[in-house]
Amino acid sequence: MRKLKQLLIVLIVCIATFAAYVLFINRNSESMTLRQKLLKTVYPVFMAFRTKAKLFGKRSIVPPAPFHSLKAIANNGSEFDFAQLKGKKVLLVNTASDCGFTPQYDQLQELHEKFKDQLVILGFPANDFKEQEKGSDEDIAAFCKKNFGVTFPLMKKSTVKKGPEQNNVFKWLSDSTLNGWSNKQPSWNFSKYLVDENGHLVHYFDPSISPLSDEVINELKK
Repeated sequence: MRKLKQLLIVLIVCIATFAAYVLFINRNSESMTLRQKLLKTVYPVFMAFRTKAKLFGKRSIVPPAPFHSLKAIANNGSEFDFAQLKGKKVLLVNTASDCGFTPQYDQLQELHEKFKDQLVILGFPANDFKEQEKGSDEDIAAFCKKNFGVTFPLMKKSTVKKGPEQNNVFKWLSDSTLNGWSNKQPSWNFSKYLVDENGHLVHYFDPSISPLSDEVINELKK
């Protein structure tokens, strides 16, 4: 009986601690759904126990199709000309609001603030993986700003997987006849592609690689 009481006390303490942790993690997440709050809560634990991350690169090959000739449509409907990115590294990420990796928005924003003079981060919301980005462009922008303080550019929601409707930017990123060496399409939400100052695709980082990982940071410092 005594052991049962002790076990019950430990269980209550664990539940209370977890509840406090959930409240702390989601203190600025009023507009999130319960699922999104839970995902944001368990993400750090998941990342702490991840066993394998994929990284492809480094290649510095002059692409057959110039990266800086690309254009995209920004979240607000305006044209985003990649010519303005010359001389800076660019990290391109396909994002989603209802994914286990959605908390990476926080890390991407931190990365943006830390390397803002040499790095441009571009978010490309997509509903390609288990329909985890169902919102409108307006909903996405509001969600990112309110819950993660995102200030780096977001593009209009589009398709990033290979196919007739694939975004032209991700077509370039996943076609070796255009970028010079890689046919790797996003494996899931928050896949990351790094392009150097000269417009050369140099790395692909799997979603399980944190934007603040040593792998990413070391590449940005080169």
